[in-house]
Amino acid sequence: MVTGDGDGSAPAGPDVTVVVLTRNRADEVAATVGGLVALPDRPAVIVVDNGSSDGTVARLRAGYPEIEVLEAGRNLGAAGRNLGVRRAATPLVALCDDDTGWLPGSLARARAALDADHRIAVVSGRVVVAPDGRDDATCAVMAASPIPARPGLPGPPVLGFLAGASMVRREAFLAAGGFEPRLLIGGEEELLTLDLARLGWDVVYLEDVVVSHRPSSRRDGGGRKVLQVRNRLWVSWLRHPPDLAARRTAEAVRRATRDADVARGLIRAAAGLPWVVRNRRALPPRVASAARLVEAARLVEAGKPRPAPAAGTYAGSNSR
Repeated sequence: MVTGDGDGSAPAGPDVTVVVLTRNRADEVAATVGGLVALPDRPAVIVVDNGSSDGTVARLRAGYPEIEVLEAGRNLGAAGRNLGVRRAATPLVALCDDDTGWLPGSLARARAALDADHRIAVVSGRVVVAPDGRDDATCAVMAASPIPARPGLPGPPVLGFLAGASMVRREAFLAAGGFEPRLLIGGEEELLTLDLARLGWDVVYLEDVVVSHRPSSRRDGGGRKVLQVRNRLWVSWLRHPPDLAARRTAEAVRRATRDADVARGLIRAAAGLPWVVRNRRALPPRVASAARLVEAARLVEAGKPRPAPAAGTYAGSNSR
């Protein structure tokens, strides 16, 4: 039997599609696609282009005629992935950013976990950051998840995941509505995870599913921070129980007094309150309890001395 990478796992095969999201990163996405088509799994590959103006679409179509390139026509943010998942003809879809790449054997291991437990909607893998191969800090947080696991889960259950290093069950992803377009970038995984949990699905972290991250220099730190603050508040107001939503809001207000980007994010969040009120859905008690455990663990961790984040820490691709 042909194996994934010598661990006895079969290649992921034709039942898996990889959806890559990109915008104005022609060099990075070409390298990512090259790595994907060279995998022994031979997955179908769909690239969703979020309105690139640097020749990305033409370059991919000329260089990789075996893949499909979908043109969103504009920047849909993380919701561009929804186009690729809907287009996929397979029950499982691996998500990939234009600066991440699935390592040999990892597609097969993610698929095996999803095949073995049909209550799992998403497997989130471990991200190793090039060139030194260190684990992204977010992975340690997921590995230490305080949420009690039901019997048989292959990894810790989490209330969030790294989209560019995940495999999703297409049925569950679409049933939960995919990524919320209004968020653009930042917080989309948390909102989707909460909605999956509301529907009874699990999201798990698997350390042996490994995705590499080659940090791109094309990032908008200030603009991204504003969106992250806004979206963090929106997600909490949309789903969290009142005590957690109030805590996040108070934290943002305190930070806004000394950080202009946080203040702008808070103002943008407040401007979206009518939309939030129309779309609020309370979490069932079991999911609300899990959210409280995660928040309590975050507060404990926040109180510990820690080094400054290293350059290139993964927070989702900036290609959206």
